[in-house]
Amino acid sequence: MATEAEVIFFDAIGRNDVAVVGGKNASLGEMVCALDAEGIRVPPGFATTANAYRRFLSENGLDSVLRAKLAEFAEGRATLHDTGEAIRTAIVAGRWPADTERAIREAYRALSDQSGGGAISVAVRSSATAEDLPDASFAGQQETFLNVVGEDDLLTACRKCYASLFTDRAISYREAKGFDHLKVALSVGVQLMVRSDLGGSGVMFSIDTETGFDKIVLIDAVWGLGENIVQGTVTPDEYQVYKPFLDRPNLRPIIEKRLGAKEKKMIYAQAGSPSPVRNVPTSKAERAAFVLTDEEVFDLARMATKIEAHYGVPMDIEWAKDGLSGALFIVQARPETVQSQSDVGKLQQFSVGAHGKTLITGLSVGEKVASGPVCLIENPEDIDRFVDGAVLVTSNTDPDWVPIMKRASAIVTDHGGRTSHAAIVSRELGVPAIVGCGTATHVLHDQQEVTVDCAQGDQGFVYEGSAEVQVKDLDLTTLPETRTKVMLLLANPATAARWWRLPADGIGLARMEFVVANTIRVHPMALLQFDRVTDEAARKEIELITSGYPDKSTYFVERLATGLARLAAVAYPNPMILRTSDFKTNEYADLLGGAVFEPVEDNPMIGWRGASRYYDPAYIDGFRLECRAIKQLREVIGFDNVRVMIPFCRTPEEADLVLKVMAEEGLTRGQNGLEIYVMCEVPSNVILAEEFAKRFDGFSIGSNDLTQLTLGIDRDSDKLAPLFNDRHPAVEWMIRTVIEKAHATDTTVGLCGQAPSNYPEFAQVLVDAGIDSISVVPDSFVSVKTNVAYAEKEARNPK
Repeated sequence: MATEAEVIFFDAIGRNDVAVVGGKNASLGEMVCALDAEGIRVPPGFATTANAYRRFLSENGLDSVLRAKLAEFAEGRATLHDTGEAIRTAIVAGRWPADTERAIREAYRALSDQSGGGAISVAVRSSATAEDLPDASFAGQQETFLNVVGEDDLLTACRKCYASLFTDRAISYREAKGFDHLKVALSVGVQLMVRSDLGGSGVMFSIDTETGFDKIVLIDAVWGLGENIVQGTVTPDEYQVYKPFLDRPNLRPIIEKRLGAKEKKMIYAQAGSPSPVRNVPTSKAERAAFVLTDEEVFDLARMATKIEAHYGVPMDIEWAKDGLSGALFIVQARPETVQSQSDVGKLQQFSVGAHGKTLITGLSVGEKVASGPVCLIENPEDIDRFVDGAVLVTSNTDPDWVPIMKRASAIVTDHGGRTSHAAIVSRELGVPAIVGCGTATHVLHDQQEVTVDCAQGDQGFVYEGSAEVQVKDLDLTTLPETRTKVMLLLANPATAARWWRLPADGIGLARMEFVVANTIRVHPMALLQFDRVTDEAARKEIELITSGYPDKSTYFVERLATGLARLAAVAYPNPMILRTSDFKTNEYADLLGGAVFEPVEDNPMIGWRGASRYYDPAYIDGFRLECRAIKQLREVIGFDNVRVMIPFCRTPEEADLVLKVMAEEGLTRGQNGLEIYVMCEVPSNVILAEEFAKRFDGFSIGSNDLTQLTLGIDRDSDKLAPLFNDRHPAVEWMIRTVIEKAHATDTTVGLCGQAPSNYPEFAQVLVDAGIDSISVVPDSFVSVKTNVAYAEKEARNPK
């Protein structure tokens, strides 16, 4: 390519031409030249060069204007606003050199002829020569003009693009990044418009933008032209697609599909209007419908993976759907510059230095430290007054509190133990919590600045004021190898991807009920027997959240399958052991429409729960929905790494009844690689381990329930909390015995629980007993992995 040229068509540009046509246009040219054969459709166009920009400045005497104005700003004699405005005004008033103007007009005519003749509509986009580098992004800092028609309007738009190199935001960004303002030039891309005003448009990333998880494509979509989504003025539809399955045509690997409000759309304005585009409200039908079909989602995701593979880095891509032809086009692509630069081998460890007096203590959950003002809320009806980033202080929590728990810097409760709702959810969210404090709601008060310290082991401390906190980065690449598998406990699909960097051996316990409670929210029997739901408020809400699905049972199956898929994606190809629903009757009753289907029990902890529900006529159809979701998860979405685990199975005969129902729904042990496990949490599971081993592929020891049933302690009882000890000799005997019996039948056995993290000596007990796997919450993974490695070194009965 001749760098002296001032206008060049995309098919003569490549990725190495950033200095000539900027990052955006170099990328468009690269895709036109290298990826057209791969099915990547890019609208045709041309670019003005950096040489044209510099010549425009020179022949209008603007170089000296820029230097003078920028010098005044640097010396503090002019504000950022005044500097930018003065430079932009001078550039827009400039005149085109005659031959540059002629080259732009001729290129526009050629593009018009190529596109069918007549004055065509084009998009005019800025492309800075320092733009879209792997460690810096100028995206959105310069102007874009849509639906530009005619040569004169094009020339005006090009001058405005030049001027936008000196928006206040662009000047500030270059200052922060250390770029010399006068060494950055601007190219203008002129591209045939896609009629997305009649279709839709959006943005996609070939990486999870929040966690850096590199196995998904994230796609956002809105109706109309794409400026609204780029500017963040509408709430888009969102899709997540699992990349490794895209080359398997029999699978449909959408793992998240969320309907956005899509409040407005940008369309072409009528001829003669002051602006070539305008915003209009979307219709009710448009807001209620997804912009993309599933097949279009897959097409876009495949394009993203091809673009990423070609460039060798995660990509940020803009796309458009032509409303006339239905074709999908790529209109921009640039390197993703945040997650791709993060260190995948690091975790953080917190410790506290100087701090104020101790205000209260309780049981520590998580291993982090956080400071913030107290927000004391005792009634869930008052959660609207919660302040983001505050320390949530309350008596206890339930699923209604999850939205504000996500926004809290830390959580402190009066009641609860390590298996309480507040403890479980805070672990999933990565939010430090102190539970069972007793009098936190009396000792702490609103707007009081405190530090919540969960980095000191079993006991958590609330200090007055903001403490000194040290954060240590842990190198995951130096973690020791272990014979014993160390796996994760996960339940929340929304936070699962944050743990993808951990070198875990899979997910040892995925709790289905979290997805049911927080994503589905409706009792499955209320969906199957909707006529029995008499609560009008519940009926209205159920009707609302299931709208758009062919029937209410499909809502349950699809939402459960995709929610669980987000968990399975983090583990794949390692196993994910999925526990079927293990709500207690009082928890089921709290689901929408649930009260009418659940009995009132004096002690739900040992009542109608787990396996006993699955074959009972009062719930069997609900369990069938669970089975159908699992089958879809494994065979339609593609996560055949999922193993199924049955909780609270009291007898072998009960196991037979459950396995029969599963087989009727296409989930037969041994078919399509399916393995079925049983939770070992009832003493009968240990006593009759040989019989259970004939029916199941593995045991997973649930240390909380096994402890409560071995010691006869209600684990929800504050009064008995001091007696609850999962390291009691009686409990250890149970664990050693089931491991011995399981191994005698070549059956695998693992343990789920926090004890190996809190007590290194307990990891030694498990390793000496020959445990196959230990599953822990993510923030305990590093310490448990280290404890297990040490225990294996010291093992008295090595495998």
